[in-house]
Amino acid sequence: MSRFGALLGRELRLAARSPGEAAAATSFFVVAALLFPFGVGPEPALLARIAAGVLWVSALLAALLSLGRLFRDDYEDGSLELLLLSPVAPELAAGAKCLAHWLTTGLPLAVATPVIGVFLNFDAAGSWALAAALALGTPTISLVGALGAALTLGAGRAGVLLPLLALPLLIPVLIFGAGAVDAALAGGDPRRPLLMLGAMLAASCVLAPWAAAAAMRQAVE
Repeated sequence: MSRFGALLGRELRLAARSPGEAAAATSFFVVAALLFPFGVGPEPALLARIAAGVLWVSALLAALLSLGRLFRDDYEDGSLELLLLSPVAPELAAGAKCLAHWLTTGLPLAVATPVIGVFLNFDAAGSWALAAALALGTPTISLVGALGAALTLGAGRAGVLLPLLALPLLIPVLIFGAGAVDAALAGGDPRRPLLMLGAMLAASCVLAPWAAAAAMRQAVE
């Protein structure tokens, strides 16, 4: 755990040195979400109906925007190879990077979402379901996206390949995240979609760091 804490501290310090990257993801989310009223019209009923989907799609794309650099900088300057040669388990390094990405990108997106929801006429009755879905879904986005980032290390067009790899795997997160909010707004029970999000998060926590570590080893060989 102390090694994991040291790795996490390193990642957070690196993120603090370039705060513009996390700010860019949040800014993209805000701009993308606020563009929808201009495209579909300012009708309150229409905005309220599509608000959950708009917020989730915008958050997903914003998180993917910053995932391309998750391993790339360490790969390019040789730090990744040194990390793999160190006694620290690569799975811990991958997990620390995922957690740091969520803390610097996913968490700010989750905090900003209710504020942007006001501009989309989002019904406050679904706010708690939206918060719970984001708390479960955004870490899964970071974990699955990290696997895609590791698989595209060294690829010539990694910026194009990463979304192609990650987005199909993240469609269930989008479906159940929006479904939980829709169920709450309709007066139903959102627990089933939330449980599915929790199951996907648990599976991602177990599988994604190990798969990303294997992809990192393959990239440096």
